[in-house]
Amino acid sequence: MALVGGAAAEAAALKKLKILLFIILWINTLTLSQGQYRYPFIRPASSFSQQPSAAESPSWRGASKTYDYIIIGGGTAGCPLAATLSRNFSVLLLERGGTPFANANVSFLQNFHISLADTSPTSASQLFISTDGVFNSRARILGGGTSINAGFYTRASARYIKRVGWDAKLVNESYPWVEKQVVYRPELVPWQRAVRDSLIEVGISPFNGFTYDHVYGTKIGGTIFDRFGRRHTAAELLASANPNNLNVLVHATVQKIVFKKTGKRPRAVGVVFKDESGKQHKAFLSERSRSEIIVSSGAIGSPQLLLLSGIGPKADLEKLNISVVLDNEFVGKGMVDNPLNTIYIPTNRHIKQSLIQIVGITKLGVYIEASSGFGQSMDSIHWNNGIGSAKIGQRRTIPSKRRSHEMIQEYVKRKRNIPHEAFQGGFILEKIASPLSKGQLTLLNTNVDDNPSVTFNYFNHPNDLARCVDGIRLVEKILKSKHFVKYMQCDKETVEKILNMSVHANVNLIPKHTNDTKSLEQFCKDTVITIWHYHGGCHVGKVVSPDYKVLGVKRLRVIDGSTFAGSPGTNPQATVMMIGRYMGVKILRERLGRAAGI
Repeated sequence: MALVGGAAAEAAALKKLKILLFIILWINTLTLSQGQYRYPFIRPASSFSQQPSAAESPSWRGASKTYDYIIIGGGTAGCPLAATLSRNFSVLLLERGGTPFANANVSFLQNFHISLADTSPTSASQLFISTDGVFNSRARILGGGTSINAGFYTRASARYIKRVGWDAKLVNESYPWVEKQVVYRPELVPWQRAVRDSLIEVGISPFNGFTYDHVYGTKIGGTIFDRFGRRHTAAELLASANPNNLNVLVHATVQKIVFKKTGKRPRAVGVVFKDESGKQHKAFLSERSRSEIIVSSGAIGSPQLLLLSGIGPKADLEKLNISVVLDNEFVGKGMVDNPLNTIYIPTNRHIKQSLIQIVGITKLGVYIEASSGFGQSMDSIHWNNGIGSAKIGQRRTIPSKRRSHEMIQEYVKRKRNIPHEAFQGGFILEKIASPLSKGQLTLLNTNVDDNPSVTFNYFNHPNDLARCVDGIRLVEKILKSKHFVKYMQCDKETVEKILNMSVHANVNLIPKHTNDTKSLEQFCKDTVITIWHYHGGCHVGKVVSPDYKVLGVKRLRVIDGSTFAGSPGTNPQATVMMIGRYMGVKILRERLGRAAGI
């Protein structure tokens, strides 16, 4: 009877716990809903008025209120840029997605995978598949990549900053501006501690403790998730804005930039955008000296928008009947993605979920990171996990010769409503620093909602492939280290079997080979995925000047990762947020002088 009574008490306690968790979730959801727009200057795009105020006399017939700056893209760079410029000038920030504040899948670490896997048209992440056959995601939400990424925060190296010619003093002022608002020190879970100790054991030393700096060895980095597992995005940097000077429109999709062509060089004067109902609007720059349109739409969105606006290779634009504003063969060229290969590690127990907390920075040109567990949110039972499902063992079902867009969409539909994620364990991630393989981006059509064609040419350069092999061999050593033995599901589990599990997982659309665990070169090629660090397409010296002004036109800049020749640090989000603040301060100083106090 005591046993029965104990079981009943345990069941009652469990029921109370479930009720408590439900109440907490309900409160969190209510709080998110109430804070959908959070700041008074954030509004839906449909609220945009095209009537000028009485105090203004815009020079463009039918123009709306004019602005000193129009920023296209409220992402990782766009938000800190808008917040900074608004301190002294009027700013219109246009974001094609919604807000992160009322989206539980964005706001909570436990739902990280659900946000990425949701392939619905209004999701925070827009699936695109490169011509290489690798799945990828574009952020479609205020805060950009910081709203859908794994949250790891680490600065660029001093060498990188010097190479790109940034003002080191201003850089070192701009990083802390970001960090004070949205960055935290992570609390290491056991899995991450085991990874840390294993990295040191296999020689990735010294241990540098907790630091934002990019230094060789093993370190704990920052995170934009607080101790409650709540995400803090670049959108929260808007809290530093002057609310009287900033207007943020969400669900505002910019279709093209408008130019005036009467002078020696085309001059950007405004933008055409559509709201959430599809209605078109126009917004125009003030005629004040140095007013500008700034494109911050990311490595995919920025070159895509330049092309749609008539800046790019003349022949390509004419094929799509796009009026040529400026013939520039380099727009969309030099696209790079840091190739990632991940090894799935089965464990003999459930382990706490974690995203990136530790990194091993090697002199081989390889970075080692790790994640563990997987969200067990009830939402995932019937969520559209789509092609991003984490379920292990699902083989690729689309032969390469039949890999059309229609077949891929059919594949996505078949993967809907997948049951609870069917594994426990962790991942060791191995990625290549500064890959030498380069690709390109081209338009498929003139619809801004559609993804362009993107090719990264992973491992096209032999040096990248050689470094990947070095990285996989390093992972093999980690798996054999004493700190990892206790996590293995079976002591007899061989490294080759573990590699085979990764080969058979549904990670990309690249055809697999029978020898890919015998040949590590083949393994690298067959299991390559992304970690969302793609960059390029608007390179300095080819598309933009060192101060990010678009070459050959007036009043237009590009400020985001599309201008980077290499991904900064081990993970770029810190530097992308920093460059938004950095360039905002530089622009203000150019217009106002140092006396501006910025």
